[in-house]
Amino acid sequence: MKIVSFRSRHVDIAGHLYLPVRFDERNKYSAIVCVHPGSSVKEQTAGIYARKLAHQGHVALAYDASCQGDSTGEPRFAEEPATRVEDIRSAVDFLTTLRYVDEDSIGVLGICAGGGYAVNACMSERRIKAVGTVTVTNIGAGYRNSYSSKESLIETLEQIGRQRTREARGEPPRFVNWLPNSQEERERAGITGLDTTEAIDYYLTPRAQHENSTNLLLFRSVASVIAFDAFHLVEELLTQPLQIIIGNRVGKFGAFHFGHELFSRAKCKKDLFVIDGASHYDLYDRAPYVDSAVEKLTAFYGENLRPLPF
Repeated sequence: MKIVSFRSRHVDIAGHLYLPVRFDERNKYSAIVCVHPGSSVKEQTAGIYARKLAHQGHVALAYDASCQGDSTGEPRFAEEPATRVEDIRSAVDFLTTLRYVDEDSIGVLGICAGGGYAVNACMSERRIKAVGTVTVTNIGAGYRNSYSSKESLIETLEQIGRQRTREARGEPPRFVNWLPNSQEERERAGITGLDTTEAIDYYLTPRAQHENSTNLLLFRSVASVIAFDAFHLVEELLTQPLQIIIGNRVGKFGAFHFGHELFSRAKCKKDLFVIDGASHYDLYDRAPYVDSAVEKLTAFYGENLRPLPF
């Protein structure tokens, strides 16, 4: 693995570049951009998949989104969908500068919200030749669906407007949590859903906890998330081969639903692979679920990219 950096707009993006076994820079390799979930960083699930895909013969890049992790950018902990999509394009830019990468054999893999961003990027980024998703979510629709009423959603947008005014007048940014900070806090809030319970176990315990994955979200960026639709125009603009991988243990984050929706709406060459017994977060790091996903992705990228040097 090599520590790398590249530019996305005005931001320095921090990445980990995973190289195939018996790598020889005189050869040409296919490459895969691995896009992390919301609230995540490159050392977590995106890095796991990147490392495993490199073992299958690909160059694989996991990186921290703008304003997150080791990447620069202000304000910190912003989750701006347009920026997240631009980061993917910039990752492709970077890969095309590497002489050992075949620029006509670049794919993308997105996990959770990263899957939605990957699909959205591919609609306008034609240099990406194949798109894979694992437990894909449409983060905007997911946020909208989490509100009990239109009125409560609009009230959140009103609050964000008032907060922006305060910040414009010199007050510090407001941050909120992606998740309750512990299982005890979740229980006190009366939250019992599978996905939230497993998310806390993944992000906030030694299982996958990382100092750069802070559980903080810039409050004002929630407005951009609410207004975003990762699948907008997918019927018209997504023509690259598409692999969707989901589990059949269904939680409230919606990956099971979003995976089926994406499969139904996409008109490209596509496949939906459902892993029996897997939950959303099982597919982040739990064997054998991750191994099953990687096996499917290996076949998918092997068919649609060139995984071996030539």
